[in-house]
Amino acid sequence: MTFNIINTPRLALRELNPAVFQYVHTQYADDALMAFLGVDSEEKLAAEKNKFVNGMWTYNKTFRYFQILQHDQIIGWCGFHTWWTDHARAELGYGLFREEFRQQGLMTEALRYIIPYGFEVMGLHRIEALTATHNVASQRLLAKFGFVTEGLLREHYLTDGKFEDSVLYALIRK
Repeated sequence: MTFNIINTPRLALRELNPAVFQYVHTQYADDALMAFLGVDSEEKLAAEKNKFVNGMWTYNKTFRYFQILQHDQIIGWCGFHTWWTDHARAELGYGLFREEFRQQGLMTEALRYIIPYGFEVMGLHRIEALTATHNVASQRLLAKFGFVTEGLLREHYLTDGKFEDSVLYALIRK
């Protein structure tokens, strides 16, 4: 599958490819990447690197990284993964690498383009999103786009040796 660059007023959303993934890994310390990716060991981080660099399409991951055009640097990611083409659904994921980029409406801006891309280009009928129960900012962001809370997934993620709940949200194509 080929992706084009999507330009927004302040961002460029572009395909994640091995070169971009390698750039991210050279710009950020492994401990920051481990926290961001939700992995708790060097071995798991190495496995994530392997997924993207050596076989990103075989792991059912379709991500789109974005960068701020003014700085020409990658500041985070957003896109779809766990894409079930037979069922026309995928999970939306997103994140910013540094605190300084938050609270500026950048993710709202990115999702204004990514969500329609999922419905119109990928042919999705359903977009799902999972968030931690304590991640109020993410919950507000999803609500802004009309996502509906569908349920609580108990002890869904292992974080720092402790299982945490997730909230499942979904948006159905109208």
